[in-house]
Amino acid sequence: MTHGQQYLSEKVINLKPSGIRRFFDLASGMEGVISLGVGEPDFVTSWAIREASILSLEQGYTAYTANAGLIELRREISKYMKNRFEVSYSPEEEIIVTVGASQALDLAVRATINPGDEVIIVEPCFVAYASIVQLAGGIPVPVQTTAENEFKLQPEQIEEVITPRTKAILICSPNNPTGSMLVKSELEKIADIVKKHDLIVFSDEIYAELSYEDSYASFASIDEMWERTIVINGFSKGFAMTGWRLGFACGPSVFIQAMLKIHQHTMMCAPTMAQHGAVEAMKNGMDDVAHMQKSYLQRRNYFVKSLNEIGLDCHMPGGAFYAFPSIKRTGLTSEEFAQNLLMEEKVAVVPGDVFGESGAGHIRCSYATSMEQLKEAIKRMKRFVENLQVKA
Repeated sequence: MTHGQQYLSEKVINLKPSGIRRFFDLASGMEGVISLGVGEPDFVTSWAIREASILSLEQGYTAYTANAGLIELRREISKYMKNRFEVSYSPEEEIIVTVGASQALDLAVRATINPGDEVIIVEPCFVAYASIVQLAGGIPVPVQTTAENEFKLQPEQIEEVITPRTKAILICSPNNPTGSMLVKSELEKIADIVKKHDLIVFSDEIYAELSYEDSYASFASIDEMWERTIVINGFSKGFAMTGWRLGFACGPSVFIQAMLKIHQHTMMCAPTMAQHGAVEAMKNGMDDVAHMQKSYLQRRNYFVKSLNEIGLDCHMPGGAFYAFPSIKRTGLTSEEFAQNLLMEEKVAVVPGDVFGESGAGHIRCSYATSMEQLKEAIKRMKRFVENLQVKA
């Protein structure tokens, strides 16, 4: 045992490190690497948002805000949720501004999950989901989606894992890492099971603004789901504000006020200057969002088509900025493929199995990079795959 380890929490000792970070660290020391591994926009936050934040500093807004966030920002979020997703939330009682969407999810889980409660997690999924549940004392119960269904959750899969201890289900749509998006009719089928078994829903909608189909719906907008759902969202993806660390959660007052208790004691409030920038984003930033979404759509169409052409089967993602191609025909594991591709062709991708067992045999590629870089990445990946065939 390492000196000092005896003092650590068992939860932390048993926590798995991020499988994504290892490949970032490998790639960071190499020259000429094209990274398709980073889960963040390649756009810089718009000048109007940056200027609003700078102005707030110049005007001396450097004190704490209300624990739940600037009331002006919460009012703008309320308008946004109503106009964009047709769901209504009180700015005073049903919205909380957090330090990124990850903190919003952490607060939601800790506010509702008791030790031993089971939370259904739809895999492949963001690497932090299971850890967040475990840190709250809950038990993550994975449901494995498949490429045959474009990694979309099937209602019967939920029924198969429900037990008397099941309390919640965690859904991300559009999904990281697969890009799959559940449309309203699919959400309605899931909602029927949620009602039947009296569950609550953590709905991670951080990629909502990067959906490429008109049929996108917030889970809270489904009949009878508002009172059971905590919506997790933020500014990182749609508004290209990853480094600002600003998210929010919306839900019934009983959930949000419980989350606020934890937030008060652990974080106090989200950064003041970031919140001022976010007010500008909510008021006037949607044109920039639309511009970025259009660019991602063009990249998605090119990149996914090209992956299929070089022999890496890939479904067309409905949202986010990820492609999740199969590498099974190469005979390599996801880890081997990603590591060899990085070492031989200097293209960084993420092994699919770090997102759950059902990700095995796949890799996650982010197309949130320039078209020039994507074309060069495809060129290198094609050469890599062809060389594998020659070796075979």
